Amino acid sequence: MTTKWIVLDTKKFNFFMLKAFLNSITLLLLLTCFNGFSQNNFNVLGESLVAINHKSTETYSYNVTFRSRYFLKQTNNFTYQQQQVDILHFSHFKLNSNTTLSLGAFYRNRNWFEPESNELRFTQQYRYNKKKLGNRYGHRIRTEQRIINNKTIYRQRYRFSFNGPLKGNTLEVGSTYLTNAIEGLLSLSKAYKPETDIRVSSQIGWLITKALKLQTGLEHRYEAFNLKAKHNLFVLTSAVLRI
Repeated sequence: MTTKWIVLDTKKFNFFMLKAFLNSITLLLLLTCFNGFSQNNFNVLGESLVAINHKSTETYSYNVTFRSRYFLKQTNNFTYQQQQVDILHFSHFKLNSNTTLSLGAFYRNRNWFEPESNELRFTQQYRYNKKKLGNRYGHRIRTEQRIINNKTIYRQRYRFSFNGPLKGNTLEVGSTYLTNAIEGLLSLSKAYKPETDIRVSSQIGWLITKALKLQTGLEHRYEAFNLKAKHNLFVLTSAVLRI
């Protein structure tokens, strides 16, 4: 009994340490974006979304997301300016308790707000999640075909995420939780030079009811750092509904 208790306690300690470490790294990386406040390549944007999830069978589910993006600061000017609206659809096929394959379609409209091309995007996704002691970590691989103005950009993405409740080992109604992620992106196209990006995000969420979650947080995007680097800080807000 004593040996079993020591092993379990060590596992809990390791996960708590990993959670604290990832939160610290995420915060540190997010804070680096503030070095760009005096630069011309730093913007602050807001991104708000409503996602609707539905589980049709034990192995198939889908979600539809409506998203709005807007500028809050461009260069040295603080101002609100709508940039685009998006609509996304994903179909998810569950292979087992940890693994899911997904297909997605995405449409972005910018012509309504600025003289930019709209975008049609197709996505293929592999996701692996593992849950231990109330905390969940996940690996996500995406391939995307972005069709913009008759040109196609092929983008590959890998994301590692780690999340869990702030108190206890289970997420119940009324609970608060943290979700953190770091993602690398590589974009390839005949029309453009290869581009590499890094995105780091940290959000806090609340399980309002069994069918509703609210989240808010920050995401720092270090874009095209192999070409002419840009720093974009996103203020994220979202509502996730399960029907």
